[in-house]
Amino acid sequence: MLTNFDDLISQVKQCGKKTLAVAAAEDDAVLEAVDAAKKQGIADAVLVGDEAKIREIAAGLNIDLAGYRIINEPDKVKASLTAVKLAHDGEVDMYMKGLLDTKTFLKSILDKEVGLRTGKPLSHVAVFEVKGIKQLLFLTDVAFMTYPTLEDKVHIIENTVAVAHACGLPCPKVAPLAAVEVVNPKMPVTVEAAELTKMNEEGKITGCIVDGPLSMDIAIDPEAAAHKGASNRKIAGDADILLFPDIHAGNLVYKTLVHTAECKNGCILTGTKVPAILTSRSDTFQTKVNSIALAAVVAQAMNK
Repeated sequence: MLTNFDDLISQVKQCGKKTLAVAAAEDDAVLEAVDAAKKQGIADAVLVGDEAKIREIAAGLNIDLAGYRIINEPDKVKASLTAVKLAHDGEVDMYMKGLLDTKTFLKSILDKEVGLRTGKPLSHVAVFEVKGIKQLLFLTDVAFMTYPTLEDKVHIIENTVAVAHACGLPCPKVAPLAAVEVVNPKMPVTVEAAELTKMNEEGKITGCIVDGPLSMDIAIDPEAAAHKGASNRKIAGDADILLFPDIHAGNLVYKTLVHTAECKNGCILTGTKVPAILTSRSDTFQTKVNSIALAAVVAQAMNK
């Protein structure tokens, strides 16, 4: 079981380098992260974009491009389609967003001819290593699904459980979060959380343990769970996957952790043919590297 990003990166190195395609690679922060991932033995990269700008940025960052394949395509939309086709055709293991708006990146993923559709809904997974919490936390969905229905939440759980399995968790504990840990008909989120728990008990959701509704403190703090008399719950402060009721709750927790806690994180988009790395310009250099490593671990599991 992986408990931190050092473990995760070590596992990637053991299973061999993966390759990622970067759409519109003329981005200094992305190039820097991609080069670090290459040097650390995590992944090689195919750089698709404006070659002149890529070389200019690389020179400014003292990045040697001798070992990179570069495909010159200055048009960003065409660059995204060229890069995603490499993933679609199995030439690379991962697909990463460069200097590209998110809408264009997602449109390339959903392209009917060269995209990464699998028939499943897409969802976002953020993996956190937080000081004071012994296990990795998988937060979902904090960036893609806005107001997931009950059916959407089933797909989100399935997507995230697959990522947890790739990270060495054979049976992750999934906590559908709410403001309270009891079912209240006036709070639909709690009703859906109980339904997800029932579906898991009936074998309709597999590969994990689902226990909800749960408040955040009971989900991640064993002491709080004991104080609240929740020791008999299937999850008592040891949740692996935090399933948020909507994007607002998820995004607020995500940004609170990033900006106030001592933590490391990485993020990928799932439900795709290969892992997609959708990072923001505001993400740190290390978050970008961690995201590449996370995608590589998931790609290895998908290849198996």
